[in-house]
Amino acid sequence: MRLGVNVDHVATLREQRHTSYPSPVKVALLAEKAGADQITVHLREDRRHIKEKDVIELKKKLKIPLNLEMSLNKGIVEFALKVKPQSCCIVPERRRELTTEGGLDVIKNRKRLQKVIPELKKKGIKVSLFVEPDIRQIEEAKKLGAD
Repeated sequence: MRLGVNVDHVATLREQRHTSYPSPVKVALLAEKAGADQITVHLREDRRHIKEKDVIELKKKLKIPLNLEMSLNKGIVEFALKVKPQSCCIVPERRRELTTEGGLDVIKNRKRLQKVIPELKKKGIKVSLFVEPDIRQIEEAKKLGAD
């Protein structure tokens, strides 16, 4: 069994307080020291919690894999291609949701995924898709080359 730790809510506290603490990077490093196998962060389009600087610092400092949750937004995809986390999970994103509320519609987003998945994999990034437990969505994810 492997343990992945998501540090998004640490960044949420930081942003709500309008301070530089608590630091999601420091918490991630503590989790790593305590035995976590992976750190996950979600770089949202509105940057409401995790910021680009957090992802860059995590990528530099972590000795364990970094998993980036991300939308199909062009700017975020370009950022992921530059930073090269060990893995990414493509998720749907709705502006007013507090947290991810449902799965990505792989069939509806097929065209964009056909372009993005190979680009990410070419950079050595493992790609997963956050989908609903629907066999059609799962089969389409497999056809598109998701890991």
